[in-house]
This record gives sequence, structure tokens and C-alpha cells, in this order.
Amino acid sequence: MTKNSQDNLDSSVSRISPFANFFKRESSSGILIVFASILGLIIANSPLSKNYFEILKSKLSFDLGFFAFEMDVSHLINDGLMTIFFLVVGLEIKRELSSGHLSNIKSALLPLLAAIGGMLIPAVIYLMIAGDSYPSGWAIPVATDIALALGVLSLVSTKNNANLRPFLLGLAVIDDIGAILIIAVFFSVGIKLNWLLAVLVVVGIVIALKYLKVQYIFVYVFLGVILWFSLYEAGIHPTIAGVILGLLAPSNPFVSKEYIDTEELMDLSTVENVIKTKKIAQGSVSVVEWLENQIHPWTAFLIVPLFAFVNSGIVITSQSISNAVNSPVAWAIFFGLVAGKPLGIFLFTFVSLKTNVGALSGKVRWSEIFATGSSAGIGFTVSIFIAKLAFEDETLQSLAVFSVLIASVTSALLSYLLFRVISLQNR
Repeated sequence: MTKNSQDNLDSSVSRISPFANFFKRESSSGILIVFASILGLIIANSPLSKNYFEILKSKLSFDLGFFAFEMDVSHLINDGLMTIFFLVVGLEIKRELSSGHLSNIKSALLPLLAAIGGMLIPAVIYLMIAGDSYPSGWAIPVATDIALALGVLSLVSTKNNANLRPFLLGLAVIDDIGAILIIAVFFSVGIKLNWLLAVLVVVGIVIALKYLKVQYIFVYVFLGVILWFSLYEAGIHPTIAGVILGLLAPSNPFVSKEYIDTEELMDLSTVENVIKTKKIAQGSVSVVEWLENQIHPWTAFLIVPLFAFVNSGIVITSQSISNAVNSPVAWAIFFGLVAGKPLGIFLFTFVSLKTNVGALSGKVRWSEIFATGSSAGIGFTVSIFIAKLAFEDETLQSLAVFSVLIASVTSALLSYLLFRVISLQNR
């Protein structure tokens, strides 16, 4: 292999540094999400409000004679484009389980238990406040928006940031798994067995093609569309299609052929050829990491901000504020995220470390763990997503979204202030 091709390979690998790229993109994406949310709120409460909502409710239809399908713009974004977001979530989960912070039991136990606490306590708080009137919303405050949480963490600088970021990432990944299971189990209604069989058949085909090492992406895109539609018709939320495909993605090394000087390799003996190829493979990233690197920018900088723009556009009036103040749902979501998240994460982390069940690399203050838990109280994207599924009434949906926005802003400010105080104490 020539020096230029090796340099290209090294450059490619350095560009695809999954851990560093993940934090960089998530932190940058958080700013865009906030901007898109504010823009949605402004337009929804401006003279353009009528046009805004009319566009979101306008129908898009596909009719090929033998196949017809109709969905409004809002649902196309929430159920269609967000499938790509959940594909990235599936890839992140696969990466963490195969080679990341969740790849061995010891390193996975602490974020696993912390995430369980961060989901359990908010759900309990919600049910204590609003369980008698609106129990279906219990899952809204269990979610964490990793982009905004990492964004807060990137704004502060403590000597233990390097230890807190992997902890927050592992926690958020497990949190995502919990949210996915909740969506699949609790928000799938009227399961149709014939379409469920179709889902299993498509998944079986994907597994078979993976086993046969078929690498044509368009084939998997085509099967992904069929899987999405089959889940939709089966009564299972179709975004789960993205998660399934992400988890099925191979974790073996990805080697781009453009970096191999074929003519030079042909001159090598068979043994030398194998050795050379293995060295290339060992220096490359996995297929999962490569796919994540290719797709993640689209979700981080387009799909999720678009989702935020569409779903944060709620009409705020003195009456809607009064309704929120007097609503048990709004207070249940607020306290679930602002108080339940940091409390649950802190308590379960405390018990895990004191009993030596889990371990955290480096020395981290308890106050820093609580501050990190507070940043996890930024539910936003997935919390809003679940709110749309939990309530059918649009007024209740808007109230829930409003509460998620207020709670997320409050959690972000609390986390930032806590970290600033900690940083000043360290000087």
C-alpha cells in the first residue's frame, strides 16, 4: 500500500473518531435544537400561526394503484423522519454494547443502575401527582435528551468532565433503551398478527443478508421501508424499525476499498496480503461506527431540529399558562424531570458505588454526580415524542409539551449553576 493511501486511511480513521465526534455533534446540535424550538414557539404565537398549523396538518398521499398511503406533514416527521433518528439511537446502543462503555458488565452496571433510578423515580413522582387523573403520561418524564444534556456539560469545565461524560453517555444510552421499550410495549395498540408475521419475515431476511455479507445499502433501505410500513400496519410504533436495523448493523471492521492499493497488494504473497489487510482492518472503525458517522449529522442538524420546530410550536396564552399552573399533569412532568431525574440518578449511583456493585473511573464529587443528573432532567426530544403518544387530546398534548419545555430549561439552568459553583470551589 502506498504512503498516500495509508495517509488517506489514517486521515479517514481520525475523522471517524466515534466518541469525540459524538460529543462534538451532540453539543453543537443542542444549540440548533434550542434555536428551532424558540422559532417554532415564536411562529406559533405570531400572525403566521394559522399557516404554520395548516401546513403541519396538510395531507401527503401516495397512490400507486395497488398501494395507497396518506399521512399529514406532522406525523410524517414524527413517525417517518424520526425513524432515522431512532436508527442512530440503535447504532449508538450497538456501538456501546459491542465496544463502548457498556461492553463489559463492570463498566455497564453503574450507568445501568443510574439510568434505572433516573427512569423509576420520575415515573413514581408523576403517578403520585397525576396518576389518578391522567396515568397514561407516566413515561413522559423518564426520558433524557442527550444532545442538550451534553451541551450543558460542554459549557462548564471541571477537572472531572472526562469522567462524567462517559458516565452521562452510558446513562443516556440505557435511558434510550428504556424509552424504546416503553414506546414498543405501552404505545402499541391493536396488534395485527398477519403484519407482525411480515415484520418477522423482513427481520429474518435482513439477518440472512447480513450473514451472507451483502453490503448493498439500497437493499437495506428498501427492506427498512417495508419494515417500517409493516410495523405501522401491525400497530407497533413504526420508529422501532430504525432501532431494529441499528441493532442488526454489523460491528466488524469497516475498510473502504479506496484506501487499498490493489496493484501493490497483488504483488504480495498470500500471507503478506492477509497480514496487510488485517492491519488495515485493525486500524479502521466498525461498520456501526461508520454508519453512525454518515447518518448522525443528518439527524443532529436536520431531523431533530425539524422535530423540535414542529412540536414545540404551541400557542401560549394567559389561559394556557393558567391551565398549566392548575394542571396536575404539568406539575407531574415538571417535578418528574427537574427533581425526579437528578434524585433517582444520584440515589442509585450512591448505593451502587457504596456497595461496590458499580465503578466510576477517577474521583468524582457527589455534587458533580447530582449536577450531571440534573442535566439528564432535560427530557425534551424524547419526552415530547412520548407526550404525543401518551395523550390523544391536542390540548393535553400542548400542555404536556409546554411543561416539558419549562422543565427542560429549568433543569439546564440548575445543572449549569451547580457546575459553575463546583468549578469555583475547585479553584
